[in-house]
Amino acid sequence: MARLIGVLYLLTIVAAAFAEGYVSGRLVVFGDAAATATNIRGQRSLYQLGYTFYLVEMSCQIAMTVLLYYLFKPVSRSASMIAATFELTGCTIKSLARLFYWSPILVLGDASYLKVFNAEQLQAFSMLSLFVNDRGAALAVVFFGLSTVVRGYLILKSTFLPRLLGALTVAGGLGWMLYLSPPLGDRFAPYIVGVGVLGAFVNIVWFLVFGVNEPRWRERASAARASIWR
Repeated sequence: MARLIGVLYLLTIVAAAFAEGYVSGRLVVFGDAAATATNIRGQRSLYQLGYTFYLVEMSCQIAMTVLLYYLFKPVSRSASMIAATFELTGCTIKSLARLFYWSPILVLGDASYLKVFNAEQLQAFSMLSLFVNDRGAALAVVFFGLSTVVRGYLILKSTFLPRLLGALTVAGGLGWMLYLSPPLGDRFAPYIVGVGVLGAFVNIVWFLVFGVNEPRWRERASAARASIWR
């Protein structure tokens, strides 16, 4: 289970990096609606591929969230459920935000009903949609931060994973929670991303290479089944 979580975690990061870092970073020019519209029209297939990778990212993250719930359920069923709920809430928000990422494909199309708008208006609508997509993703990050902090607490308490992993996870989650104030989050974005990526990298490597201490996990699972306080 732990190694499958590691694989899903890695796929989530890779898909997000390709869609956000390569596709959006290459085609979307915030502040220049005309250039963005030209890029999207000229590389429509690449832009659509970015949308596909966003969906891959969310699919892997949802599956990973379910497995993480079961992995940490022996530590605390209630805390594990809280972490999963925060994570799935973030996934829902981020998935809905991606509809606005897709919107420019429709707005910049050749449908006859769009002829009532001039080119500048269509470009402005497209840029507005991309801003909403960006803010929606930032809102989702807050919920991911909350789930990450709770999951870090579960790792610290688990005994079947190293406490250092838990500390890095909590630090990463606290960083993502700075997006409770979008201007603050944007200001410290390089540091937030740096800590978050470090924590993610260490988690992925540990889950893929070492997994969990299975005897201790089974001890926690047996103790949880025997206790009414779960």
